[in-house]
Amino acid sequence: MDIFIEYSYLGVFIASFLAATILPFSSEVVLTGVLLAGASPWPCMIAATVGNSLGGMTCYWIGMLGKIEWIEKYLKLNAETLNKVKAWVNKKGAWTSFFVFLPGVGDFIAVALGFLRANVWIVAIAMTAGKALRYWVWIEFVFKVQTLL
Repeated sequence: MDIFIEYSYLGVFIASFLAATILPFSSEVVLTGVLLAGASPWPCMIAATVGNSLGGMTCYWIGMLGKIEWIEKYLKLNAETLNKVKAWVNKKGAWTSFFVFLPGVGDFIAVALGFLRANVWIVAIAMTAGKALRYWVWIEFVFKVQTLL
């Protein structure tokens, strides 16, 4: 993690990108280290949000590589049920990408939305908003804890 902290904003960007993919990685550790090293919070938040959003969209695009026939074959869902799910995702489901920042399920949500061909623009906007909120809360937390110590 030290090498990412040494690269400051670029390190935050790379760590955040990697953390949003299927790799087990903690961008919060790097972000905290960079902030405690004296970096400005706004550039850190922008680097973390952009990196994490691009990583999330990478998961979305990986999902798009999947084939609908796989769901029918391996999950035994019939075409009618699958079409209903796809219609819901295309209508309202893309907004669930706001929750891609959640640990454990976020990557699955992004891949599933790509697999179901959710609206890419809604996914990108909602995902970025969720990730920005996450990093803003984290940065506030770091500064609150720092003032207590």
